[in-house]
Order: sequence, then C-alpha cells, then structure tokens
Amino acid sequence: QVQVVESGGGSVQAGGSLRLSCAASGITYTTYRIGWFRQAPGKEREGVAAIYTASGTTYYADSVKDRFAISRDNTKNTLYVYLQMDSLKPEDTGIYFCAADPRIVPIKSVLLSSEYKFWGQGTQVTVSS
Repeated sequence: QVQVVESGGGSVQAGGSLRLSCAASGITYTTYRIGWFRQAPGKEREGVAAIYTASGTTYYADSVKDRFAISRDNTKNTLYVYLQMDSLKPEDTGIYFCAADPRIVPIKSVLLSSEYKFWGQGTQVTVSS
C-alpha cells in the first residue's frame, strides 16, 4: 500500500521561504504523479504543483508559478518530492497536502484533487504579513 507523509511546514513572514518534503513509500509503478495541494480555511482544496516521477515533467498553478518549484529524488528506496516555496505571501497560508497516483492523465486534470488516490495528512504553512 502506498503511504504519503508530508513534513516541513511552519510559520514564516511574507517574502520568506519554506521547503516542504513528501515521502512516498510502497511505490510499485515505474512512474507516479505526485501533486501538492493546499487548503485555506473556508476554501476548497486547490492544486499547486505536480510532477511525474519518471520524466520529471512539472506543472504549476498560475498563482505560484515562478515562486514555487517542485522536484523529486527517486534514487532512494523511498520516493521524495519537494516543494520549494519562495517569495511567500499571506495568501499562501493553508494546510499543504501531498498526493500520489499511478495514472497518466490529461494536462487539464493534473492539478485536480479528484485525480489522486493516495493522500498524506497535511502540514500547516502560515505566512504572516
């Protein structure tokens, strides 16, 4: 069974940086799609970034493009996916979730939460002004 665990959340001032980590174990397919999502209080969960682990192809929401970077390290027994977040804004505040899925989907679906099967518990990110 695939397990996904996030870490690295915390509190930071606007303009600062954080790096989130996602550890995915139990991966059995050659490629997985790993996505980062966030949910602010009272708002729907939104896709932030995603990566296909074999090709390294990345996707970003417009709201984080040029500020966030997703990367992966699949050289170890456990797959690690990172989300480097720079130039953070108060509106980036929320619970950040990592999710995994073995399927290849159309580009328009890459950041849809409904297209991910395995989810972590989330890590809190708070950006103060």
